[in-house]
Amino acid sequence: MRGMAVNHSRSEGSWTLLTAHGRTLVEIARNPGSRMVDIATVVGVTERTAQAIVADLESAGFLSHERVGRRNRYTVNPSHAFRHSAQEGHLVGPFLDLLAAIPSSPSRSRFGPS
Repeated sequence: MRGMAVNHSRSEGSWTLLTAHGRTLVEIARNPGSRMVDIATVVGVTERTAQAIVADLESAGFLSHERVGRRNRYTVNPSHAFRHSAQEGHLVGPFLDLLAAIPSSPSRSRFGPS
């Protein structure tokens, strides 16, 4: 392949398993008092995009917010069902419990080396 440009972005992860909406919901579950700029940084989107995603999640019933002083505090609705038919009957609560938890040592993973 000498002289040819090699695109490593596919093999290096140009896609992710979770959408920006999913990553936003996980981040809010981890840190309900996060500022929008912090959510945007963790999720890897602009602050404006993070605001739009949070508005989407709130209008769909996945979360709500209340003003605490000058900031928002978010509450995730763990009883909300996934939207896609492939996950019909599954609630977001157990998913968020798993992904919002601080990871333990990698050796304890069910799917990784032990």
